[in-house]
Amino acid sequence: MPPSPAGPQHTETLGVGKAIAVLTSGGDAQGMNAAVRAVVRVGIYTGAKVFFVCEGYQGLVDGGDHIREATWESVSMMLQLGGTVIGSARCQDFRTREGRLRAARNLVKRGITNLCVIGGDGSLTGADTFRAEWGGLLAELLKTGGITAEEAQRSSHLNIVGMVGSIDNDFCGTDMTIGTDSALHRIMEIVDAITTTAQSHQRTFVLEVMGRHCGYLALITALACGADWVFIPESPPEDDWEEHLCRRLTETRDGGSRLNIIIVAEGAIDKHGKAITSDDIKALVVKRLGYDTRVTILGHVQRGGTPSAFDRILASRMGVEAVMALLEGTPETPACVVSLSGNQAVRLPLMECVQVTKDVTTAMNEGRFEDALKLRGRSFQNNWNVYKLLAHIRPPATKSGYTVAVMNVGAPAAGMNAAVRSTVRIGLIHGHRMLAVHDGFEGLAFGMVEEISWNTVGSWTGLGGSKLGTKRTLPKKHFEEISANISKFGIHGLVIIGGFEAFTGGLELVEGRARFEELCIPLCIVPATVSNNVPGSDFSIGADTALNTITTTCDLIKQSAAGTKRRVFIIETMGGFCGYLATMAGLAAGADAAYIFEEPFSSRDLQANVDHLTEKMKTTVKRGLVLRNERCNENYTTDFIYNLYCEEGKGIFDCRKNVLGHMQQGGSPTPFDRNFGTKMGAKAVAWITGKIKECSRHGRIFANTADSACLLGMRKRSLVFQPIAELRQQTDFEHRIPKEQWWLKLRPILKILAKYNIELDTSETAHLEHLTRKVLVPEATL
Repeated sequence: MPPSPAGPQHTETLGVGKAIAVLTSGGDAQGMNAAVRAVVRVGIYTGAKVFFVCEGYQGLVDGGDHIREATWESVSMMLQLGGTVIGSARCQDFRTREGRLRAARNLVKRGITNLCVIGGDGSLTGADTFRAEWGGLLAELLKTGGITAEEAQRSSHLNIVGMVGSIDNDFCGTDMTIGTDSALHRIMEIVDAITTTAQSHQRTFVLEVMGRHCGYLALITALACGADWVFIPESPPEDDWEEHLCRRLTETRDGGSRLNIIIVAEGAIDKHGKAITSDDIKALVVKRLGYDTRVTILGHVQRGGTPSAFDRILASRMGVEAVMALLEGTPETPACVVSLSGNQAVRLPLMECVQVTKDVTTAMNEGRFEDALKLRGRSFQNNWNVYKLLAHIRPPATKSGYTVAVMNVGAPAAGMNAAVRSTVRIGLIHGHRMLAVHDGFEGLAFGMVEEISWNTVGSWTGLGGSKLGTKRTLPKKHFEEISANISKFGIHGLVIIGGFEAFTGGLELVEGRARFEELCIPLCIVPATVSNNVPGSDFSIGADTALNTITTTCDLIKQSAAGTKRRVFIIETMGGFCGYLATMAGLAAGADAAYIFEEPFSSRDLQANVDHLTEKMKTTVKRGLVLRNERCNENYTTDFIYNLYCEEGKGIFDCRKNVLGHMQQGGSPTPFDRNFGTKMGAKAVAWITGKIKECSRHGRIFANTADSACLLGMRKRSLVFQPIAELRQQTDFEHRIPKEQWWLKLRPILKILAKYNIELDTSETAHLEHLTRKVLVPEATL
């Protein structure tokens, strides 16, 4: 590992002589254990002592065995567990000054001056109060003889960093709180199951999800399952919503659907602040429409179960960031919360975030619902706008006169169908004629094109694979046939949803424009591949589903290895030359090593990994997990690494190998991929509509500029359109990967959490930002 460019700050000695305490407070959330594990291991790695505080603030007040030192091994096998292993409790004592005095004394006596709190806004506010009073508490303890002058001197200030653990995603300043993605997984599993029974009996289902003051879970669930209606507290329905709802349900049934799904947040209200309950909605539907209607209240199921891959990685990244923020903190640094913006870790002043979160509730209480939506942030607004378009607006009677075709290219990826569905529906809303091209560029060449309607794509969101069919064939050798069919079917714009072949195929079409005028139409590429190797985007549709499949399999394998003891598993993942899946699954499953093409390794490195596992077998954790990307090295194959480990580990551990194969491309898409696919499809069509109008001359479309062929990608904090010709320079075509990949910066975290002694690059750690500027910037309208 090259030395850190961050200058003289050595992360391995940053915590020497310091002590950190970690506690979980308030309602539990999946992923809290991953955060605790990261804080403990990174804290120990920096040389600091780390303490568990059991049972939240109650443990801090009670002291004794509730505050105990953590070891490296004490957080083993925590990663895949839901809830919080160190316990959480609602604590009345900490609300009193007397309780906080006892808590302060317990920390001072152990020399702890750094506190990491994982919880919701109430828990974090409590921590800030504690910090503000710290000087006064110490003075009082000194006066009453609770602590000595030397102890008071040594603990003169308290650093506090918060991580938000809440399934509601109700904390302003972060795109996702720890536990939200896992809660969505639980909800979608239930919605998918209910959909099958509802179709059998032609039923209407009213599903109530958590969210007393925040409609995030309800909104994303509605987007991800294509619900007929959603009720959220931030945006109550109009006064005549009963009429509107019944009309909607009837339209859906008349369109051939055998079921209706209505999602309700538990805090749903009308414009006058009156609660709208699941039973109210059921009574309305039964009375007015006579539909067989059932209510399902999901309740605490949403908090339970194993954390998703996203939550484990998020919590691990936040844990690392929290330790760095604590150890770099000074008496002048305000208490901060580490959070996520796009895929960037950011630090925000804790009380600014708490204040904006409270402002949302105030705005709702005062009936200022527009403000409440704005304060929730860009991501929430964007989701709401896409949902309203897809659910509330029907295709106009007047047509635009334009025809847009949509196709899938490359290998299947979960979420492709969600992207096709929103592309088709938003296209129809714009008044276009929408065409479906089957089997990629080959289908376009052979005329496998048909018009596609609103109802055809109705139930596509939750389906894995590719309903349109997809092939890896590139367009170059079929230019004449493709041009003839673009002309024959009158195609004015093309949305290509796929992997690296979609990108290279797009480049070929742009090159072909010089010879074939028919190819001079706007094109938009939407990245969808499990490999996540398309240049111009940090994420591809389908990668999250594949990552969860690998992580779940690794969990099962780890369980087997833990049972047999002294066993190392070598697992081969997909991804071509791209190491994204191997690296991220390594982080999510707690692997000991992940071999990838982007980080070359030698026989010496392999030997070092074997030695590391040999040492590990001497501890209480007698198992190993090693991931290998399928094309990381042509000579060090999975079989070679397996044989090497078997030989070198003789008498110490035995080995097994698993090649996961095509199971990584299958399965029902995760909530993230459904939502991401839906938003990408919607944005792509909005862009292509603008481009067609821009390139229209006397009723003909002529698009020949570089910016008329773009790739829509997620870059850091926003979705951006980039001309594909410009992305050529950023691509390694031989290995089918982007030249620069953001996730490589997470590799040191994987190694540190596996107990390798390397330097952590802190040159890009987050700096304190302010929230006020971020929140009130409206998302570009669709």
